[in-house]
Amino acid sequence: MIDQQTVEMLLVGVWDTLYMTLVATFFSYVFGLVMGVVLVVCRKDGIRPNVLVYGVLDVVVNLTRSFPFLILMIAVIPFTRFLVGTTIGNNATVVPLVLAAAPFVARLVESSLLEVDSGVVEAAQSMGASTWQIISKVLLPEALPSLINGSAVSAITILGYSAMSGAVGGGGLGKLAIMYGYNRYQTDIMVMTVVLLIIIVQAFQSFGNWATRRSDKRGS
Repeated sequence: MIDQQTVEMLLVGVWDTLYMTLVATFFSYVFGLVMGVVLVVCRKDGIRPNVLVYGVLDVVVNLTRSFPFLILMIAVIPFTRFLVGTTIGNNATVVPLVLAAAPFVARLVESSLLEVDSGVVEAAQSMGASTWQIISKVLLPEALPSLINGSAVSAITILGYSAMSGAVGGGGLGKLAIMYGYNRYQTDIMVMTVVLLIIIVQAFQSFGNWATRRSDKRGS
């Protein structure tokens, strides 16, 4: 039977999971958007080709993405402690979540921006638009639906990372699943955390699909 204490514990777990996921998604998209734009602008056929910048950033993104999240979370413990003063809890988990997700977001942003019709960019260049104007008034607006859809994918990915963080000091539903569902063999808690995670994933994806349709002016 599900008692009041269990319900309150699950609600706290949901709140902690949403907090970690949304905060990490925000900062991941801030850093990932910058990296993705730089990758597109500095690539060989970009607006401002720069082999050195593109090469270094491309390697950094690839190397960071290759780290399994649990290993990365342990590896950056000193950096996490330096930033937030602790290595356990929700705020501490946000740090490795951002480090793990930002390169993933950068690739999503790069892919979205590369989908923009090159003719539109060339037209802007022929009219004398600056690099910043092309980025802010051509690339980002044209790629907005894809960027929004990518943000939903990023949030779902980060949600999965946050659940794994319960194994090494993170909070949220992942912690409950490991502490009660795995260590104490409480199958009912495990099932409820899985169901709640599925509901959150569906909510993120549904909102992302709705926002993508609203931002896509081509279908209006």
